[in-house]
Amino acid sequence: MTALRQRMKDDMVARGFADRTRQSYLWAVTGLARFYRRPPDGISDEEVQAYLVHLLRDRQRSWSTCNVVANGLRFFFHTTLKRDRTTFTIPAPRQRQTLPAILSREEVERVIAHATNPKHRTMLLTTYAAGLRLNEVLHLRVTDIDSARMTLRVEQGKGGKDRYTVLRPRLLDELRWYWKLTRPRTRLFPSQDTGKPLHPTALQRAYHLAKLRAGITKSGSLHGLRLLGHGDISTTTRYFQLTRHTEDGPDSPLDLLARFSPPRR
Repeated sequence: MTALRQRMKDDMVARGFADRTRQSYLWAVTGLARFYRRPPDGISDEEVQAYLVHLLRDRQRSWSTCNVVANGLRFFFHTTLKRDRTTFTIPAPRQRQTLPAILSREEVERVIAHATNPKHRTMLLTTYAAGLRLNEVLHLRVTDIDSARMTLRVEQGKGGKDRYTVLRPRLLDELRWYWKLTRPRTRLFPSQDTGKPLHPTALQRAYHLAKLRAGITKSGSLHGLRLLGHGDISTTTRYFQLTRHTEDGPDSPLDLLARFSPPRR
């Protein structure tokens, strides 16, 4: 590891950047250096601009990917190299805003029921019932379950903030059943091989496989299960307006837990 790379890593750690952000920013600088085949601290703003255009036009990388690269390079030049300013940029995307496909309560029930692995099934149910993001579910600890206060503690969620979310009685029952079955010690959903949090792709694959088994062809990712985890209630309300005409009665999606129980094996 070069001294310059270590300096950048230290700068990001000091500012509390998440692991994935640090990896993405280091990847951005490494890509720039490999493209010009020389150390990145000697590359000019004009050359960075040309590299970003190359990513967009020639390699046809998505705008979001190029935006991550640009942010990583800005951090490197501004913070690590302490340059006063940079002039490179990428144009804003010109694309229509779309909303994610949202599953109905009946579809959610089918997806969870078709997750045959008990750990994956409980993780999907927790994502849905507690409104957690993927990374938040992966990093839950056994001690985050507070049955006395009926809360789940989420450490270092989006924006590096700790928060609490409601623990529904039905979810608590399912988590207790899962704990008796698997006896996790520290992490609630550890990797069987390492004891560390599962890799994000493990739960993503389990979700899409369960959708396939359930015969659900709607597009959308695991993110669709955690609607009620949004901090902005207007966003949640906007999503619900899309599916309200398919629902029977005023129940919220969490009321599914009152009647759903995954198969015991």
